[in-house]
Amino acid sequence: MNRLQYEKSPYLQQHKNNPVDWYPWGTEAFEKAEAENKPLMVSIGYSTCHWCHVMEQESFENTEVAAVLNEKFVPVKVDREERPDVDAIYMSACQAMNGHGGWPLNVFITPEQKPFYAATYIPRNQMGSMPGIMDVLSQLSDIYRDDPERVAQVGSDISKALEPRAVETRQLNINNVHTAFRAFTQQFDSSYGGFGSAPKFPSPHIVMYLLHYYHQFESEGALYMATSTLDAMASGGIRDHIGGGFSRYATDQAWLVPHFEKMLYDNALLLMAYTEAYQLTGETRYKEVVEEIIEYVHRDLTHEEGAFFCGEDADSEGEEGKFYVWTPEEIEDVLGEVRGEQFAIEYGIDPAGNFEGKSIPNRINRPTAGWSDAERRGALQALYEHREKRVRPFRDEKILTSWNGWMIASMAKAGRVFQEEKWTEFAEEAYRFIENRLQDQNGRFKARWKDGDVQYDAYVDDYANMIWASTELYASTWKPEYIEKASDWAETMISYYYDRENGGFFLTASDGESLLFRPKEAFDGAAPSGNSVAAVQLMRLARLAGNMEFERTAEKTWEAFSASIEQAPTAFGHLMQGLVLFHGDRKEVVIRPSQDDEAFRVKTYIQRAFHPEVTSLVAEEDTDLSRAAPFAEDYPVQNGKTTIYVCRDFSCHAPVHSTESMKYLFDTGQDEQ
Repeated sequence: MNRLQYEKSPYLQQHKNNPVDWYPWGTEAFEKAEAENKPLMVSIGYSTCHWCHVMEQESFENTEVAAVLNEKFVPVKVDREERPDVDAIYMSACQAMNGHGGWPLNVFITPEQKPFYAATYIPRNQMGSMPGIMDVLSQLSDIYRDDPERVAQVGSDISKALEPRAVETRQLNINNVHTAFRAFTQQFDSSYGGFGSAPKFPSPHIVMYLLHYYHQFESEGALYMATSTLDAMASGGIRDHIGGGFSRYATDQAWLVPHFEKMLYDNALLLMAYTEAYQLTGETRYKEVVEEIIEYVHRDLTHEEGAFFCGEDADSEGEEGKFYVWTPEEIEDVLGEVRGEQFAIEYGIDPAGNFEGKSIPNRINRPTAGWSDAERRGALQALYEHREKRVRPFRDEKILTSWNGWMIASMAKAGRVFQEEKWTEFAEEAYRFIENRLQDQNGRFKARWKDGDVQYDAYVDDYANMIWASTELYASTWKPEYIEKASDWAETMISYYYDRENGGFFLTASDGESLLFRPKEAFDGAAPSGNSVAAVQLMRLARLAGNMEFERTAEKTWEAFSASIEQAPTAFGHLMQGLVLFHGDRKEVVIRPSQDDEAFRVKTYIQRAFHPEVTSLVAEEDTDLSRAAPFAEDYPVQNGKTTIYVCRDFSCHAPVHSTESMKYLFDTGQDEQ
């Protein structure tokens, strides 16, 4: 065993028996490299990554490769999910050197942490134009030994090019929102939904931007792109029709063949996107997807104390997708000949198969089998029970603060929209876990919990996503404590992560570990960046907590990235959602319930309807609002009736006493005559 045997990361544990003498990222590795004048090979991946497993089997389990690595390099393994800061630095280097990136990420660096070569998957032997790993190791070792000046120059040039620097900033306006919409329209795949060609990522934050754009500007085109994408994914093989949940991405244009790993963050954000689509359309097919995601997450990705695990692998028994695919014979063995044929027709299970001779269940352009919903559910349940007898994929059971924040926010939102109290309770359980297990004695977040072990100082994403969790839980429960905690965490986030000179948030804290540089990310890739979430949530929190400094910080944050936003608006889907809100017709509602039937009606409407432009505060008569929203005390109950105060663009209307009157104010902006 190597040094990884002492680590808690499931990804590092997977490599503990390699003949490679792996080190975890840390001073021991760098001191060894410095003392022996060796470069470091930093190999970055995650436990559910298929190609990470392939490279391990081909190279890192090979004694010949290991001998060269151990002799001429200091090999370091990094879990990108635990160390997004290290990953961000060297992924940027890989993209700068090669024009692309991905995982596994293999970067060769000096003892001063400067990169001089980067690649993603490196095959065991030469594959087309891709050199084999033995050739790569031999050439890099020779260059490092024979031409140290060249190595130093490359490392310095790349490092300087990657360092964040001050850029000209400008105010963004509603035109930027419209420009982004036009750009998404050009990228939209009108045949299969989604954006671009294969591979296709769900990118639910883009779908949510389009839903918000439709709501604000009544753009049928935005709604069509959003719902077409959601429908295509729900029909495709990227959705696990048997067990619920979605895979990380599709390898093809039609969403049929997934990369089978299932990640918590994808399912969290898709849960929110399908919930919002239901709010806007009322289509029950979206509710069905929501129910499936929550059932999957609660059943398969939830710790016994309520927090959420990271995800499940693509592979089982060494084969990608083996757990998920079927033959017609297997289907008939479980369901019988007649029902099996019906299922095969509706879910595309045929003798030729659609994935390596077997079939991924899907409903892409499939005819209906003519059976009832109850019959379909019964068939799916029978197949699920049969599938559970197979060897399951590996589950990554570490708990990340940031990813839990996403799922808590999404589950809380689904709980109030569908009026399912148990879903809100699931969210609150996870929230308590993060509060109790992943805050230190000073109230600062840590990034990861695994088997009682807490490690790594928090990243800005941890704070931003937990603020999001807090605002959604407040909207679902109206417990003032959630505003209080969100405000405290926002203050901490600004104190330790905000760049007061240039705007925006660094990924790491000002008192954190010293790396090559402090990354600052705003690009919304497969999931929203910490900067995007921070900006949107600070803007929401400003109105909830009555602290407009939060909103000014949000505005300065997106201005810090204005040049990049104007150059590539589609790379900032979630941040654009915030701009829709900022430049839209925002409203604040204070509800003072009384002991009448209207209190329930108005609260239910506020929770279920799609009104992202509305900031709602419910102030019960016995609620202590001294910290959460002290201004609410200025809005008394009138005449013993539930009283609703609606303000719009810093101007308040006369109070009303019914849901219908409140909706009239929302729709017209005019007081009733």
